[in-house]
Parts: sequence; C-alpha cells; structure tokens
Amino acid sequence: MKLLYYSLLFCCLLTFSSCNVKSSGVSSPDENITVSFLLDNKGVFKYIIQYKQQKIIDTSAIGFELTNAKALKEGFMARVKKPVEVNETWQMPWGEQLNVVNNYNEVTVELEERDNLKRRVNVVFRVFNDGVGFRFEFPKQENLKEVLIKEENTEFNLTEDYKTFWIPGDWDIYEHLYSTTKLSEINAKSYIPKTNLAQSYIPENAVNTPVTLIGKDGLHLSFHEAALVDYSGMTLKVDTENLSFKSKLVGSRNIDYKVKRSVPFNTPWRTIQITDNAPDLITSKLIVNLNEPNKLGDVSWFKPMKYTGVWWEMHLGKSSWDYGMELVNGKWKDTGKAHGNHGATTENVKRFIDFSAKNNIGGVLVEGWNTGWERWIGFEDREGVFDFITPYPDYDLDEVTAYAKEKGVEIIMHHETSAATQTYEKQQDKAYALMKKYGMHAVKSGYVGKILPKGEYHHGQYMVNQYNNAAIKAAKYQVAVNAHEPIKATGLRRTYPNIISREGLRGQEFNAWSADGGNPPEHLPIVAFTRMLAGPIDFTPGIFNIKFNEYKKENQVNTTLAQQLALYVVIYSPIQMAADLVEHYEANPKPLQFIKDVGVEWLETKVLNGEVGDFVTIARKEKGTENWFIGSITDENKRDIDIDFSFLDDNTTYESIIYKDGKNAHWNNNPLDIIIEKKLIRNSDKLKFKLAEGGGLAISLKKKI
Repeated sequence: MKLLYYSLLFCCLLTFSSCNVKSSGVSSPDENITVSFLLDNKGVFKYIIQYKQQKIIDTSAIGFELTNAKALKEGFMARVKKPVEVNETWQMPWGEQLNVVNNYNEVTVELEERDNLKRRVNVVFRVFNDGVGFRFEFPKQENLKEVLIKEENTEFNLTEDYKTFWIPGDWDIYEHLYSTTKLSEINAKSYIPKTNLAQSYIPENAVNTPVTLIGKDGLHLSFHEAALVDYSGMTLKVDTENLSFKSKLVGSRNIDYKVKRSVPFNTPWRTIQITDNAPDLITSKLIVNLNEPNKLGDVSWFKPMKYTGVWWEMHLGKSSWDYGMELVNGKWKDTGKAHGNHGATTENVKRFIDFSAKNNIGGVLVEGWNTGWERWIGFEDREGVFDFITPYPDYDLDEVTAYAKEKGVEIIMHHETSAATQTYEKQQDKAYALMKKYGMHAVKSGYVGKILPKGEYHHGQYMVNQYNNAAIKAAKYQVAVNAHEPIKATGLRRTYPNIISREGLRGQEFNAWSADGGNPPEHLPIVAFTRMLAGPIDFTPGIFNIKFNEYKKENQVNTTLAQQLALYVVIYSPIQMAADLVEHYEANPKPLQFIKDVGVEWLETKVLNGEVGDFVTIARKEKGTENWFIGSITDENKRDIDIDFSFLDDNTTYESIIYKDGKNAHWNNNPLDIIIEKKLIRNSDKLKFKLAEGGGLAISLKKKI
C-alpha cells in the first residue's frame, strides 16, 4: 500500500535543508486521495489535494498571524517523519452504528524557522478513503511559550465554481436558512438586513461549516473541523473571484487576539470530506474518527430515548415559560399575581408522564420549571436572573420525579442560561447535584441572547470552553448534555459520550413563530447533507397539527405528516422528541404508532439514495431488536423513490407498516393526507414509492415470527 511518495528532491525532505523547492505527499489507503506538500522558495508551506488524479485543492498555503510575535508563515525548513498506517475498529456506546472503521495514512511534517528563533510547528495529515484531516501541532520549545493567534490563514484554493450549500459565517448563531448558489455568488452579508434573531454578527463574506459543495462531474466536498477544544470556531472567508476559502477565526471585542494557548498544544483538525455522491457524505465517520477515544469510560447510565415535554405549547402560545412571580425584598415570591398560564405545572407534567409511559417514550422535558423567566427577556444584564435549583410554586419537584420514576419515565432537566455564563458557572455543581439526587441523566441547556460578559460571541474561544467544560463537569454527575444555541458539533461525542446532541441550526420552532413563513420544504433535505455531517441534531420532529389552526393560523409546518414521521429516521439524534401536544397525538393513534415503534439507538445505518437539497432515504437497524426503520423526505418537488431492500437479512420475511403520503398530499394544500398499510417484505424486493411535495415516507420492518 502506498503510504508516501517522494519527488526527485526527496532528500531535501528527509533532513532540514535550504533547498529552494521540495515536495512530497501521502495517499489514502485506497490511493484515490493524494495530499502533496511543498516548501516554496520563500519557505512557505503549501499543500495540494487530488482525487482520482484530479486536483480539487490547488496549491494552498498555511500560516499564523500572532499579536505577541512575528507571524509564523514563511522561512521554514522541513522534514517528514516516517509515515504511519492505522486500521482499527472501535465501538460507539451510542450512535448511528455500533462499529466504526478508522482507516487512514498519517504523515507529520516538522517545520522549523531558518532564523535565530528556530520556532517550530508541525503539520499532521491524516488521509482517509473519504477525505482529509490536517491540524497544526505546536511542540514544546525554547522560543515559543505562549501563542496569541490573531488569525489562522489556512487556504483552500478550489479548482472550479462549485454549487454550494451555505449559511453565513455568523459569529453568534447558526439559525439561518441555507442558500444554494455558485461559490462565486456567495454573499453572506446579504443576510444582515433579513435577520431578526436574538443575536447575530456577520462581519464579512464568510460561511459557517459544514459547508457542502457539488462539482460539475458529481464530486461532493464538505468542509468542517474536528476536535474543537480550547480554540476559536472557524468560519471560511470566501474569495468569490479566485474561488477559494480561507480560515477566519471567531474573535472577541475584548481582546486583540482570537486564540490564546500555552505551548505545547494542537489546533482542531481542518477537514474535507470527499465523495463521489451525496449518500457517502452522510455515512462518512471522518469527523468522529479525528477525535480522541472515550475519556469517560462506561456511560451506560445514559440511555438513548424518545421524549415528550412542556415546550411546543409555549411556542404555540398555549402556555408560557414564566409563572408570574414578583421580587419582594430580594426574594422571588408568589404574590397571588400568577397569570395562570404557566406550562410547567405539576399537573401538566404528570399528563406528559402518563402519555410517555403508555407510548414507549422514555423521557419528559420540562421547560419553565425554575424561577427567573419573568425578567430575562429584554434585560441587558442577565447575570443572576436564573436559579437552577429553585422551582416555581406550582411545580413540585419531589412529586413529579417520584411519579415519573413510578411510571418508568425520566425527567429531562432544562437549564436556560440566557447566555449569562458566570451565573451558570457558579451554579453548575449544585444544579448537576440536584439532577443526580433525582436520577435525571440528561439536561437541555440553552444560551439565548448576547453572551455575557459583553464582547464575547457564541462561537469564540471563550464560549467553546464554556460549552466543553460544562459537559465535562456534567459527566462527573452522570449527566448528558443536549446544548441549544451551541458551538458547532465537531465529533467530541467520541471523546466525551455525554455530549449527546445539540441544536446548531434553524429548528422546528421557527415554524411556530417565524414571520418569514418558517422552514421551507427544502430545508431538511439540505440539513441532512450539511449540518448533520457535524453530528446529532435535536430537531424536535413529530408535529401532527401541521396548520396550528387552534393557536397560530398564520404559521404552519411546511411538510406533510408522513415527512414528520420520516424525520425520526432521517435526522439522527440519540434523543428524539415527540414534540407535539398530547391531545394532538391522542387524536391520531394510527400515525402515532410509528413514533411508539421507532428506535433511537442503532446497530447499523445505510443511506439508500439522495441528492443534496432534494431528497434523502435512510435505513437504520435498531440495536437490541434488529428491527429496521426507513425514512425518506423530499423538498418542494414530488418524486418517485426506489427502495432496494437487499440490506435485509437473507431468507427472512419482515412485517412492515408503511406510512406514506396520500394521493392528494401536499405540504401546504393537504399535509395530513396519509396512507398507512401493512406489507410483507423480503430482501429480494424492490419497491417504488411516491413522495408528495414536501412529503415523506416512513417504514417499520420487524422480522415475522
């Protein structure tokens, strides 16, 4: 197997040298992907990536601008360490599959300045069959003790004007609709006048990652990062004329650098997934493979689950998060002025517990249970507002948790920090200890609003550390974290498996209150090939009352009912919410059956077909039962989907329940038109299904006994 190849000047790479030009490279195990690297005559390190002998990243430089020292970008000498091949299989404690193959070729290039300082930085490449990851390592050295990075200038010079699926490089939020344009037509600042989000800052023409590109010959690329630890999140600045990206780190208004690190340290991996087709992007495990192995050990205390909860009703306006207390002599008290519309009451939560227990749903999320909701919206200084251990008077924590335990249901905690980071830091130990006392093993955290302290952004180094440190501390209390308004997912769920899911996209709630018509039908067929490549998504599917006629006639979900069911398979998360109201489910027991049946913990995943932004069909095999579930969704266009069932076991008959769009189904005109039918299926079957505009298909398959 070809690990490393050398040019005629290979001797210049084996030892430090002053040769003007020197080049070398490393290939993937299947030899389809090749990374070449060289030093130019100024001592600038550059790399090139080829796929099947075609350049996809042309000659691109790396370098760092520093605020406390001269830039690290030229005048280097280089040597290449002996290459390494790794081929291993590891197991996910939970995930899209049990076994993960980690097969790559790695080479380290040691760079050292020619001048008297002799500062050193290593570039490490790992080349997989489905892409490339590379990072920078700052080894221990005499003349570089601390690094203040003003900018990391990693270039990605592309070779064609790709069709690109992107959201703006917002430093504060990912909750934007995706645009689909040519690379040369990206205009991130066009989002600024359209945004009405709680926080948003788009300083330049850059995109957030994952960003996915399609070439004219069908090549698919997705740019992202892996193992984001104690560093700033990376956006990609777009050069529309030269068709290139350059890394632009998220900064802070409080300091003149973007990253502060003591040497030695490693940067996150810069990643490029490379495939011939869209489905292989989803099945790629490059991002998690670039993270370190599990540091927590046994995490069996967390159980993947479906959950209901006190949440959607607030977005519809049926109830509220706040109770209506008043501050009297420095203490929150019930003054008899409660507005009577509070959602997180003992009685209401018990109703959700009863429903969950009857319908194979393991958890209940309770938002609005704790004091502070009356006074955080609109307040500039939100420190000290929320109390993460004190419930409102109408929510009896002892009674609710005891009742849930009796019914075999777990209460999911909610911590809305209002982005007041110091308040949350001070209370975390007590808050997590409270959860441990009551046997709660999962928390949904929120960071709505501009970050406090002022001047920080959601995606800068300060908040990267906030999110990661909260999860690491939570693990000590056997608590798993589902973060909303988060930093992007970068595969840390491998290293810290209690990082179970996160938001990080424009979610279901935008359908309930957005003034721009909600999420269009193309949204999720794009998300599956962009945001979902980063990791699990808490999207909150399962809305049955599509039109909201009882509460918000001006809003709706822009899918059919069948697509809402399909999302339980298509959009992956180890926790999946049955997000609608209890009464809407009880009125529709037949489609509810799929939510009761569908798994959340998977042994195997297969992406059967799909095109970015158009449609996708995914099959997943449940761990434990070995039942299969299929989900297929489409954009605003109706289409026929062919499903080949050859992935099923040989010589086995499966009893299937098929939930498909009715003959007249349409995401806007007739979203509730659904046909439910039973059919025996074997692995020799190939069936055709019709998806309506904005429609979907959900299938459960159980072995016939």
